[in-house]
Amino acid sequence: MSAGRERHKCVVCGRVFPRGHGVVIGIEDLVLEFHSNRCFAKFARELLKRMPQGDVKGYARRLLEEYEEILSQKAKLKSKRI
Repeated sequence: MSAGRERHKCVVCGRVFPRGHGVVIGIEDLVLEFHSNRCFAKFARELLKRMPQGDVKGYARRLLEEYEEILSQKAKLKSKRI
């Protein structure tokens, strides 16, 4: 099969989709394939429910801080242009 005709199978609903569509995430040797953002969100919600809450809370807090900093920097840049 040529690279242009590569197919993926959604791990949530089983739907087959072509390369370039859907969401494909690689984590080391694990490849997660989702045909839509909705299937990805369903998988992510379930994953977060099953992970130890202390771990999730710490990582979520750090990521939230990073996004807050990015938004703050963007706001500063935008205010300087006016």
